[in-house]
Amino acid sequence: MRAITIGLLMAVGLAQNLPAWAQSDQDFFKGKSIRFVLGAAPGQEYDLWARLMARHLPRHIPGNPGFVVENMPGAGFITATNWLYNRAARDGTVWGMANHNVADQALSKMPNVLYDPIKFNWIGTPEYTNRGCFAMTTARAKTAKDLFQTEMIVGGTGAGSPVTQTPRLIANLLGMKMKLVEGYSKPQDAILAMERGELEGVCQTIQSFRQARPGWFESGKAYVVFITERERVADIDAPSIFEFTSTDEQRDIISYYNSSAELGRPIMLPPDVPPNRVKMLRDAFMETMKDPEFLHDAKQLNYTVTPRSGETLASIIEGTMKTPAHLIEKTAKLTGAP
Repeated sequence: MRAITIGLLMAVGLAQNLPAWAQSDQDFFKGKSIRFVLGAAPGQEYDLWARLMARHLPRHIPGNPGFVVENMPGAGFITATNWLYNRAARDGTVWGMANHNVADQALSKMPNVLYDPIKFNWIGTPEYTNRGCFAMTTARAKTAKDLFQTEMIVGGTGAGSPVTQTPRLIANLLGMKMKLVEGYSKPQDAILAMERGELEGVCQTIQSFRQARPGWFESGKAYVVFITERERVADIDAPSIFEFTSTDEQRDIISYYNSSAELGRPIMLPPDVPPNRVKMLRDAFMETMKDPEFLHDAKQLNYTVTPRSGETLASIIEGTMKTPAHLIEKTAKLTGAP
């Protein structure tokens, strides 16, 4: 009996000294708060998405932890992403939301990038974005094919922005006639210029365009010229830009360029979080994406929930990071990236 008692005491002592990650994942988050860090300023779409999810995620995580959204803007999300990779707690109590260019920033070897995208634990994205170019129905070019003969005037929001990079890439790579007019501070300004007749079109995500001008496609005021995905999208009446490519290199360059849009608004944990806890949080995220209350609140914001899992994001990241150096360099030249 004495030996059994001593054994039990030793077991209790060992349990008390186990690291936090060895505790039951079902109990770990009880009474805790999760820091949700993102590189966007308050009021931006990334911020609004984060705050929407922070209201609903706790119901699906065992222990029902609270969520505190922290804005850490700077260097196009790089400040927050570096902090998450190098300084954040590695136990699941700190989440982050990266810019969809998180892999491109690392591949381009920017001197202020201090992270390896592959080593993050990707949780998922609430929104998978479809990138494309859109035009007023009064534009001279009526179809994507027309752009090989007829010029379209589109707005840009500066070097490094997909609003500027997309028409540059398509014009330089495929020879479509897209005249870029810079000087707009944000896509909404370019859309307003379209209404005024200053521009004929703009290139951005379809979701953002629809949110800025609901009903324009349905009423026939504007149309989707093309999308940048490889396959056509069921609910979008527009061709894929891949239908106008003629070489493998052209297709590889567009695939690489478009990989950032496929990440949506990617959410991740730092490296080294225990795998079982990562799985639990990934499952909780996907359950939240099906939550009727969450979907109701997203609809109120005019957001379309098109989630992708953490496993899918990790696969996209790994594929992107294998892009050959010559394709990265050529894409940068074609888009005019800094």
